[in-house]
Amino acid sequence: MGITKILAIGNSFSEDSTYYLHDLAAASGIETKVVNLYIGGCPLERHWSNIEQNEPAYQYQINGVKTERYVSIAEILAEDEWDYVVTHQASHDSGWIQTYEPFMELLVNYIHQYAPQAEFVIQKTWAYEVDSKHDRFMRYHRSQEFMYTQLCNCYETIAKKYDLRLIPSGDIIQGLRRTDTFNVKKGGMSICRDGFHMHHLYGRYLLAAAWAKYLLGVDLSKNDFMPVSEYLPGVQADPELVAIIRDAVNNH
Repeated sequence: MGITKILAIGNSFSEDSTYYLHDLAAASGIETKVVNLYIGGCPLERHWSNIEQNEPAYQYQINGVKTERYVSIAEILAEDEWDYVVTHQASHDSGWIQTYEPFMELLVNYIHQYAPQAEFVIQKTWAYEVDSKHDRFMRYHRSQEFMYTQLCNCYETIAKKYDLRLIPSGDIIQGLRRTDTFNVKKGGMSICRDGFHMHHLYGRYLLAAAWAKYLLGVDLSKNDFMPVSEYLPGVQADPELVAIIRDAVNNH
């Protein structure tokens, strides 16, 4: 079996999503090349502007590791025969359908032209934590449920319009938040680390597990990967929490 090559054109949310993916896939015997093109907070409109200008504005991150290399989208599309290209809207714009177009249509056509062998996929991102201090949360009345409803409507509309698969990360996260363990309103822990980015261990593990299931067909009940984060030196993941998240993804 060859290497499965996954390219994310995104921002910090795709950085969270791809951090553990290579290693988690390896634990199921799947060899991958996982590249994330990173600009913090980058929306679809800027991705398209960068394509038009052939701007080498993206930090090249490979298999969860940051590099000092800065690249353009065109350069990386030509670098390899990608199996999957994944993108999403910036979180602050994710609930507003007018921010998706015409940029989504332009991106769909561009990827089909320059990476015709790849499946173009959208990640459904997630709502902010209930107590998030993100300065754009006010656009959603500082309501997690409102933000989740809004972004669901947008992502599902776009996916249907262009016949694209969705990685349901936001759905899995919202479901997990309804459990006592991760319900902040009931004193549970947050799956976020700062109110919007995913927790360095558990949130990033959840995203990697979701991508591994939906892109690679990984049966997580047979995957024993345990996350360890460079950002939390000496902190060990709680196997019980990892099991709860693994089961939430596997059973979605």
